[in-house]
Amino acid sequence: MDEYVVYAIKSRLDQRIYVGFSKNIEKRLKEHNAGKTKSTKGFRPWNLIFTEQVTGRANARKREKYYKSGIGKEFLKSL
Repeated sequence: MDEYVVYAIKSRLDQRIYVGFSKNIEKRLKEHNAGKTKSTKGFRPWNLIFTEQVTGRANARKREKYYKSGIGKEFLKSL
């Protein structure tokens, strides 16, 4: 099974939090900060504030959904 990283990044512009998952977190963060992602392009630069290692794409998706939910978002805001 593949290893994924569920991550949260925070905009230095307006403090918004974006949650996603990737196999290569370093490359993904560079893409966000280079403006290659439509949903994050207008809020650069981004700082990585949270990562969680997960096995399997389905599990990564579940964890991503959790961190995008109310209780998950509150946890990320508390960091």
